Amino acid sequence: MSVAPLHTRGRRADFRARNHPAWWAFLVHRLSGLALAFFLPAHFWALGTALQGAASFDSFLAVTRQPVFMFAEWGLVTLLAAHLIGGVRILLIEYRPWSGLRKNLIAATAGGALVVGLAFALSLSL
Repeated sequence: MSVAPLHTRGRRADFRARNHPAWWAFLVHRLSGLALAFFLPAHFWALGTALQGAASFDSFLAVTRQPVFMFAEWGLVTLLAAHLIGGVRILLIEYRPWSGLRKNLIAATAGGALVVGLAFALSLSL
């Protein structure tokens, strides 16, 4: 009986795990959290311009009315919804007496983030 070397044992299992819906839900939750963490300093800097006076804040707001910033704002709201609903999904898995994979919770997370993102995009166009 031959045993695969230690450095090759997990590769096949890693590939299968990365095709699993729960792994993708984890990845979206982790990346959305990182993106939100990188956004916070920029947000605090933008709010800090209000401390320098109304003119400074108004000039900053004039820059943010460009289409690229509106698209970024839509992305931010969608990431926030994905992170929030994904966190609720994790809490439900942790604290409810369920077992096994709950793909319906993963689908609800993706659908909820999509609905929030589309509703926000609709509000931007009105």
